[in-house]
Amino acid sequence: MSRTIIIGGGAIGLSLAYHLARRGARDVLLLERNQLTSGTSWHAAGIVGPLRATPNMTRLAMYAGELFPRLEAETGLSTGFRRTGGYWLARAPERMDELHRIAALGRHFGLSPRMVSGADLARAVPSVDPAGLVGVMEVAEDASVNPVDLCMAYARAAKSAGVEIREGAGVERLLSDGARITGVRLSDGTEIGADSVALCAGAWSKRLAATAGLALPLQAVEHMYVVTEPHTAFAGFPVLRDLDRGIYIKGDTGKLVIGGFEPDAKCWDPHGPEGNRPFLEMAEDWDQFTPFMEAALNLVPTLEAVGIQHFMNGPESFTADTKPLVGQAPGMDGLFVAAGMNSVGVMSSAGVGRVLADWIVEGTPPMDLWEVDIARCDPRAAGEAHMAERMREAVSDQFALHWPFKQPKAGRGLRMSALHDRWAARGAVFGQTAGWERGLWYAEQDAEQRLPYSIGAQPWERIVWREAARMETGTVLLDLSPFSKFHVHGADALAFLDRIACSRMDVAEGRVVYTQLLNDRGGIEADVTVTRLSADRFRLVSGAATRWRDGALLRRAAAGFDVTVTDVTEESCVIGVMGGGARDLLTAALGDHWQDFPFATARTIPIARKDLRATRISFVGDLGWELTATPDVAGPLFDLLIAAGARPMGHYAVDACRLEKGFVHWGHDVGPDITPLEAGLGFCIDWSKDFVGKAALEAQRGRLARKLTLLEVEGAPLVLHDEPVWENGQVVGLTTSGGRGARTGLTLAFALLDLAETPLAERRFDIEIAGTRHPAKALARPPYDPKGERMRA
Repeated sequence: MSRTIIIGGGAIGLSLAYHLARRGARDVLLLERNQLTSGTSWHAAGIVGPLRATPNMTRLAMYAGELFPRLEAETGLSTGFRRTGGYWLARAPERMDELHRIAALGRHFGLSPRMVSGADLARAVPSVDPAGLVGVMEVAEDASVNPVDLCMAYARAAKSAGVEIREGAGVERLLSDGARITGVRLSDGTEIGADSVALCAGAWSKRLAATAGLALPLQAVEHMYVVTEPHTAFAGFPVLRDLDRGIYIKGDTGKLVIGGFEPDAKCWDPHGPEGNRPFLEMAEDWDQFTPFMEAALNLVPTLEAVGIQHFMNGPESFTADTKPLVGQAPGMDGLFVAAGMNSVGVMSSAGVGRVLADWIVEGTPPMDLWEVDIARCDPRAAGEAHMAERMREAVSDQFALHWPFKQPKAGRGLRMSALHDRWAARGAVFGQTAGWERGLWYAEQDAEQRLPYSIGAQPWERIVWREAARMETGTVLLDLSPFSKFHVHGADALAFLDRIACSRMDVAEGRVVYTQLLNDRGGIEADVTVTRLSADRFRLVSGAATRWRDGALLRRAAAGFDVTVTDVTEESCVIGVMGGGARDLLTAALGDHWQDFPFATARTIPIARKDLRATRISFVGDLGWELTATPDVAGPLFDLLIAAGARPMGHYAVDACRLEKGFVHWGHDVGPDITPLEAGLGFCIDWSKDFVGKAALEAQRGRLARKLTLLEVEGAPLVLHDEPVWENGQVVGLTTSGGRGARTGLTLAFALLDLAETPLAERRFDIEIAGTRHPAKALARPPYDPKGERMRA
């Protein structure tokens, strides 16, 4: 019987214990260093908001509304759960765009958000002053819970199902054997073995994770709220989120709880002098909190006649990207994490506890959890200096306006390629892609360096069109260095890759294969290209954001094979050379190697007594090569190509080009819950061989219920992702990505649509974008170069 140890007796750890017990786990031990809830759960505000900004986060959050009342019935203990309703307030017109998008998503999942006016809010909540509001979103399902009562209910239910809970049992370090967790060592030196360990210790998780080689981008800060004295005007008060002023207010038995998400949050050391004190309260800090109090007084003038009963300043942990850290450690099997809840841990405890319990029991996540998966995190992001810098804006990002294409300001420069200065010299306006600095576009004048954010047409669109237009007859250079790169070599390299990839890997040396790595359900775990370098050596390339995830996937899949997987991402630079003039330019710069060079092949090209690897492949759908070289070769190569007439093209143009070519993007259009057949990638499948997920695909073959479809949208709305697609009064799917084609000018969107008897080409759809529906039609072929003639020229 396998044992699971849970570290941390707060809402997250107790929820995990409860859900493991419900899944039938019989040997679960929860260790709490002090008393249950004594870390941060005890002082949580207890807001339960089911509506989030993305589908999967909404699914996770909605479960709380189901579980918290059920816990009361199961245990006989009140959780204090009350459906109070809530209001999201907008003071900037652009905020209404965001609220309309979130509301549409909420309605799709069965919630009932609706837009009301400030006057409507004042009628519903007379103590509120609606001055300055441009709109309000009402969410009837918003609720409140008592965090301590909830935790006690979790604990009782878990104990009654056989979970052992030990208080006063501090964990000193994690124990491991190679890449496998083996247990924990307590502060008194006692060692306890385990098959899996779950780190649910909130702000204290980071140091424990480090003892097993896992770097968590987690930072504790001082987080504050106040509780007012009671007032008759506050009876039945709902949850208010005054987003543009960064505050929340909730009713609490006739009192109000007022809190905020501050810029320049004050970092706190959980391992300092106060770090081990249970139920810690830090000193009042009115300098920090006064702006929030003033905002609350403006919104609820009645507060002027009400005193403050309690000022709460306690620790709370935030992450580098303000998203939770959940899942199995990429480099350590059996080590799971659920931490960094960014001040919504009590509400998140229900959904996070359930999915992590499923993950531990089944060995795989029960749904696509990439958005919160710890495997998304670059270890460099966990550095103390970087995390302290990120806290300048990470906390306030909870309520800050989520502009389309918004880029972080704090904590930049985490990763830069060896060519960074050269891209910068060509006018790069950098953005961050999985920690890497990468040119989004290239400015040709000062006015293009700092363009404003927009909820409509993007101010950089014309630059994107200008850059992409050069490919018609000229040549552009792409920064592809951040792509993840792995060498797979050994006696079983071919057998290994043939097993995990759905395409045939036994190809000639120098051939490049575009393929997918699947799970047992047939879902796409990775979307990659593989080059055969020799009989027993292959090179696998995947997206920049999935480096640590893909490395873990390959490592775990390699068990039992005589094969070595090596991450070589940072050993070389990659320059994309694309466009109708690419062959002539490369010939002029590097000699006559490019005429008899078939598509989807690779070869070594000499340059200045050294070599570079040229791969003929293209994510922008035009003639081109990817040139891979060590940094000492890549610099002079870049200069040579620029001198020959090539010009840089940014990441935004690349994405616009791949969209109008119908090329999918892992993490947006495809992922673990969609199969190659549903994604229109059936051409990659070699049915004559065995591979992971084949049985699931065979069962699905010829019986598809949904399909990823490229849509052309009328007009020029800003398509992003997760917008509902309507047909005959019903939602038949959601968009997965979208934008304007850089060469066609068309507004396009990928959407995962339910199939019907009527062929897709004959159906008519509407996409709901920020409260307005726009007609759309399915495209049988991508609008740019549908036959692929330019790419294969």
